[in-house]
Amino acid sequence: MFVRAYLRASTAEQDASRAKADLDVFASERGLRIAAYYVENESGASLRRPELFRLLSDCHAGDVLLIEQVDRLSRLDAEDWENLKRELQARKVRVVALDLPTSWMMTSATDEMTARMMDALNGMMLDMLAAIARKDYTDRRRRQQQGIEKLKAEGGYKGRKEDVERNEAIMTMLRRGDSWNHVIAATGCSRSTLARLAQRVREAQASA
Repeated sequence: MFVRAYLRASTAEQDASRAKADLDVFASERGLRIAAYYVENESGASLRRPELFRLLSDCHAGDVLLIEQVDRLSRLDAEDWENLKRELQARKVRVVALDLPTSWMMTSATDEMTARMMDALNGMMLDMLAAIARKDYTDRRRRQQQGIEKLKAEGGYKGRKEDVERNEAIMTMLRRGDSWNHVIAATGCSRSTLARLAQRVREAQASA
């Protein structure tokens, strides 16, 4: 059994590796060694997460996917969460979250009956926490949009300030043919930002 730690944050401004120390302590207390860390800055509401799927492709049956909180794995809608669960189940990956004590027993060897019972219980708890994480995400998005609409009505909404220097550096990398994965690794930008800047580069090249 290998333990693979997954660390995610929503934006490049957040530190996806912040929880690494907590995961290390958890593993050490149970006599486990984390075989690899998979770190990325992507939204938990999207399944477009290269590092998560690289982790899954590296897994063998019985391996542990270790996370700090369930919302690090999923803020997905119901359909995408079911798709991710099917992938986890097909690969026989055990999800262990620090905020889900029922999952902690998945790190120790048990008899088949106990293992099946714990797997079923853990699956129900994962579903519940994933649903809560999704609701929290949609509630925050709704409140944010309400705040923006209010500011717009009052004439005070200016939008998020663009990081001109960073974006120009990214577009320079795109113009010289750097791959998206290389750009993301070098700058920490999200794929949505990269797609927007790539479109800007294409439009500029077309007009030229």
